[in-house]
Amino acid sequence: MDILVQTLTTFLSIYTILLIVRILLSWFPNVDWFSPPFSVLSQLTDPYLNLFRSIIPPLGGIDLSPILAFLLLSFLRQGLVAIAAATASSYAYF
Repeated sequence: MDILVQTLTTFLSIYTILLIVRILLSWFPNVDWFSPPFSVLSQLTDPYLNLFRSIIPPLGGIDLSPILAFLLLSFLRQGLVAIAAATASSYAYF
């Protein structure tokens, strides 16, 4: 169980970094999102961000959906850590 939680938290951390890179690159208008490596980054992150864009549309050209995206990733990571801590403490009794 511990290795699974570590793998999932590592995945969530890497995905968070990808989202940060995606958001920072969106500030540069000359980025061609249809050429590698930017197209790969867009394909990996846009489906997740689009879930939140349907909830919060861009306001005045400012996309606030990444805030919700980061919050959900943070809650998932914290939940996984809490589950790992709970299972580790339950194994301590055996």
